[in-house]
Amino acid sequence: MNCPCCSGKSYSDCCEPFHIGKSTAPTAEILMRSRYAAFALVLEDYLWETTTPLARKFHPKQEYKSWAIANQWQKLEIVNTPSFNQVEFKAYFVDEDGENQIHHELSKFERMDGKWYYAFGTFLD
Repeated sequence: MNCPCCSGKSYSDCCEPFHIGKSTAPTAEILMRSRYAAFALVLEDYLWETTTPLARKFHPKQEYKSWAIANQWQKLEIVNTPSFNQVEFKAYFVDEDGENQIHHELSKFERMDGKWYYAFGTFLD
C-alpha cells in the first residue's frame, strides 16, 4: 500500500514505523506527513500523542477521530518548509457534504525530549 502522506513510498517504509511506535519522526516535515497519514487512517491516538501537551487541551482525541472519519483524505502537498520547525501544507479532502476542500496551513512544531510535536497552526487562504 502506498503511504497516504503522498511521499511515493510504501506505508511500511514511510509512516507506519511512526504510527506503531517503532521510531519517531526525525524532522517536523516528516511528523507533518505522518500526522496527515494518521488522519487518513483514523489514528486518533497518534494524533493526540504527537500534539504538544499544552495544545492537547484544545484538541481532545475524539475531535481528531471525528474529523478524520468525517472526511475522505485525498492528497497532501508540502508547499514550503520556511524553517526547521515550520511546515506549510495543503491537505486535500472531501468533506461530509461531498464538497472538495483544501486545508491550507502553516504549522509550527516543537521538539521536546528528542521528539517532534505539533504545537499550533495558522490557516492560510
